[in-house]
Amino acid sequence: MEQDAELRALVNSRDVSAVLATRARIVLWHGEGRRRKDIAELAGVSLPTVDRWVRRHAEHGLAGLDDRDRAAPRVQVPPRVRARVVALTRTSPPVETGLSHWSTRGLAGYLKRVEGICVSWSYVARVWREEGLAPHRHATFKLSKDPAFAEKVSDVVGLYLDPPGGAVVLSIDEKTQIQALDRTQPLLPLDFGVTEKRTHDYVRHGVTNLFAALDVGTGRVIGECRPTRDGANFLAFLKKAVKPHTGKEVHVVLDNLSTHTTPEVEAWLEENPHVRFHFTPVGSSWINQIETWFGILTRQSIRRGTFTSVNVLIKQIKDYIDTWNVDAKPFAWTATSEEILAKVRLVQTNIKKLVDNNAK
Repeated sequence: MEQDAELRALVNSRDVSAVLATRARIVLWHGEGRRRKDIAELAGVSLPTVDRWVRRHAEHGLAGLDDRDRAAPRVQVPPRVRARVVALTRTSPPVETGLSHWSTRGLAGYLKRVEGICVSWSYVARVWREEGLAPHRHATFKLSKDPAFAEKVSDVVGLYLDPPGGAVVLSIDEKTQIQALDRTQPLLPLDFGVTEKRTHDYVRHGVTNLFAALDVGTGRVIGECRPTRDGANFLAFLKKAVKPHTGKEVHVVLDNLSTHTTPEVEAWLEENPHVRFHFTPVGSSWINQIETWFGILTRQSIRRGTFTSVNVLIKQIKDYIDTWNVDAKPFAWTATSEEILAKVRLVQTNIKKLVDNNAK
């Protein structure tokens, strides 16, 4: 939804205060159906505070999250405008604009013409730089060169929309190189004897790799952090993920990576015929539902977190998974394989036209 995108933009923005970001998180968590007491615990606020910001957002939208009773310094461009710029940038331009992608002037002009929001193209450019956005380089999704793209899409989407009766569908992948960044440490000169590797003005204490499996039918997640990502660790996690479903047919959606197809994994699959792999097309991780969950984990738990060690990072991930599973709900997959394939054909046609026009 458009409002959800704008709320997430507030949460992720560097120019938004921690207080406003927390209010946006409260509304997002409420929209996900989480319980009031869980939201209060996650946000570190009282139950009445949760009710207040949910009500304010319902009545006034994003503007309701601004605490106008406090003497805050005047902001030249309101946070809601920045959130709108980010949200629009991350979507394709409306068909009636005739644009294949947003430009800074095109987006600024659209906001003024259609929504009555006046910002300069230079402001849009600054937001793009700060948020790492480059709509002229990225499409809504990457076109796969997999020759079996259509067959794989139909196979995976069929599992989502019409799973075999009594079967379990698991979406599995690994989120690699998650950094334990300590954002509270000052940046000291090298001659102070500080030896930690730094990322910008943060101290990095190490990384971990998260193996995770989403039960597509229930929304529950099993996760495990391991120091390395290889075939042996993947197989160990795979056994853990399917163990709760002993006696059932298990369908696993995953990327066709070398760590997922080692001889040991193949041998285990032969010994366990009730487990079947369904590979997503090459370059199409967006079709794997666990990737959606990884995005939520990053926004809500990792991106703004401060971790003084890898163990602290691992504990936070574990706690987040435990909290998620308290009131887990499955993602609602709505796109049919026919709709996806039709969109791909349309994009391919537009690209061909663009290439032909440039060749003239």
